[in-house]
Amino acid sequence: MTTAAVAMIMCLLFTAPASGVTPLHARPAAAPEDSGTAPWVASWTTSPQGAYPVGYAVGQPGPLGEVAPGVEQPLLEYAFPDEQAHDQTLRMVVHPSVGGDAWRVRLSNRFGTQPVTFGRATVALQQSGATVVPGSSRQLTFAGQPSVTLQSGEEVHSDPVDIALSDEEAQRSNLAVSVHVQGDSGPMTWHAASFTTSYLSDPGAGDRTEDVTDEAFPHSTTSWFFLTGLEVQRHDAATVVALGDSITDGFFSTINGNDRWPDVLQRRLLAEGDDRVLSVVNQGIAGNMVTRVGRLPGGCEPCDGPPAIDRLDEDVLSQPGLRAVILLEGINDIGGGGATADEVIAGMQEIIDRVHAHGIPIIGATLTPSGGAEESLASYGTAETDARRRAVNDFIRTSGMFDAVVDFSAATEDPANPGRLLPAYDTNSSLGGPGDHLHPNRAGFLAMGHAFDLDQLERLVASADPAEQEAA
Repeated sequence: MTTAAVAMIMCLLFTAPASGVTPLHARPAAAPEDSGTAPWVASWTTSPQGAYPVGYAVGQPGPLGEVAPGVEQPLLEYAFPDEQAHDQTLRMVVHPSVGGDAWRVRLSNRFGTQPVTFGRATVALQQSGATVVPGSSRQLTFAGQPSVTLQSGEEVHSDPVDIALSDEEAQRSNLAVSVHVQGDSGPMTWHAASFTTSYLSDPGAGDRTEDVTDEAFPHSTTSWFFLTGLEVQRHDAATVVALGDSITDGFFSTINGNDRWPDVLQRRLLAEGDDRVLSVVNQGIAGNMVTRVGRLPGGCEPCDGPPAIDRLDEDVLSQPGLRAVILLEGINDIGGGGATADEVIAGMQEIIDRVHAHGIPIIGATLTPSGGAEESLASYGTAETDARRRAVNDFIRTSGMFDAVVDFSAATEDPANPGRLLPAYDTNSSLGGPGDHLHPNRAGFLAMGHAFDLDQLERLVASADPAEQEAA
């Protein structure tokens, strides 16, 4: 689906509701559901991975520039001519997994090297493009103040705001979080590959957070800056974190299509209509590894984000309402890095132990095939890498350390060509053209999302016994 088609659909959702359905922009905001005691649940997340522009961006407008030795990335030279924000507004679009009445956002300066001040921030329903639904905007405050300054390495939650969205409405809606960066930001904490179009004002444009229309947002981006979470307050929901690399992040999914495998799993769970709602959130980073072994010579280690064993506490175990983890990582360790199968398995064992120590079950996902990977990924496509992949998959399937297994390898591998993706899953849905023999496409993600046993997942969530209660 093209960006224009998605924008048209979003516009119709907000301007031509079905008979008997109250338009979202006309709904009065309900009071937060028992706001004093209801726990928070993650409804959308992304993993901060570094400082712009280091990372693997996809579909980003702008010229190519070298951001690490041997690695070229599209740069947003008109929005960020010196790779930082200057008195401008960033309007970032996110897709909530579940709905609710009371919301808060999380902002991060994790990879910044100086304080960054957000002079004002809002959250609103997206209508189309950078235009939001009139009357839906809510000003965010931080400990009661409209502005907040984050020191290097700091993160902050906003105070709650009221926006009424049912689960059904959340699935057909996007929220636009607008932040005004006051002064100079310095290095910007970001997530490179969002597969979602967001919008940026010109440098020096000032606070445009309350703008309804899109005239002040001439620049588009397929990345998220500073924003790392959207949380909702409710009693009947639980968080499931998908921890992974580019195949979880969504490489070769359609831009603005919300068809990464965690998105597919989310839609299946909501269609079940169970009393306990599961919110699947995505903590994938392209290029991410399980271990600290590092890239082969010539690789771009800073592009990968911190390895899973180092980011587990911040990106996974700190998520509110956490009741299950799904782990899909390791192909970058054995294909792009110098790790052996035993080293990856040892890293997985550490992750399993730490997740279990918090009373949370963890599902192991088998590694999808990468045989015949294109020239730039040649080390992924060798017989040696495939042998290591199979050894890791044997551990995942048979060790008994994981609480359950989802067999992504079986769901995507070509039985006529073992070690390779099915041809139907080996094209690029993000930008078109042939695939790279490593990343499944939209069709592959659909197969992966349907590989889960939903009853088993729901039983695991019910069995969780968190070691710590989340703060309200």
